[in-house]
Amino acid sequence: MQLRRNTLPESEIYEVLANRRRRATIQQLSDGVYPTTIELHELSEAVAAAEAGTSPPPRALRESVYSSLHQTHLPKLEELGVVRYDRETAEVSLQPRARDVNVYMSVATPYGITWDEYYRALAAVTLTLVVTSLAGVPLVSAVDPLLWASGSLFVLAASVTAQLWGARWYLVETFRGWVDRLRRPLGRR
Repeated sequence: MQLRRNTLPESEIYEVLANRRRRATIQQLSDGVYPTTIELHELSEAVAAAEAGTSPPPRALRESVYSSLHQTHLPKLEELGVVRYDRETAEVSLQPRARDVNVYMSVATPYGITWDEYYRALAAVTLTLVVTSLAGVPLVSAVDPLLWASGSLFVLAASVTAQLWGARWYLVETFRGWVDRLRRPLGRR
């Protein structure tokens, strides 16, 4: 069952993700720090700062990023429907197909592990703590197993909230797409 039509093919998603500056561009636009439309010079400064790890980034790097975004990356992303790039006003904004790329970008946590690895580790730690507490292992058994389980459920809830917050743009756009499809008359699908 396919919920969405007109999605970006995987080969094109991989092509977008293959370039560090394209990934950084989508990340900067998706973070929600900037308004829905951002000027190219501000975007290039943010991408350069992310590359350099310093703010403000060196001028030469800023200029290099600006040129490569303007000449190569933004036109390619616009061609794929990932961003809208107005060359006259030098304004950039995300388009609906950015959701397709964001799904591939949001698999890993900010610390380099995937969310499923994180959740499996959390489950293993929780199980270990509860079992060792029930077995009477010193120090661990000083805390009631119910408290270990409750604390782990709290960490799980906080983790899910953080993951959903990180993917909020994708979730909002997906929800909007579902609502739009429901609003269309049945005969026009």
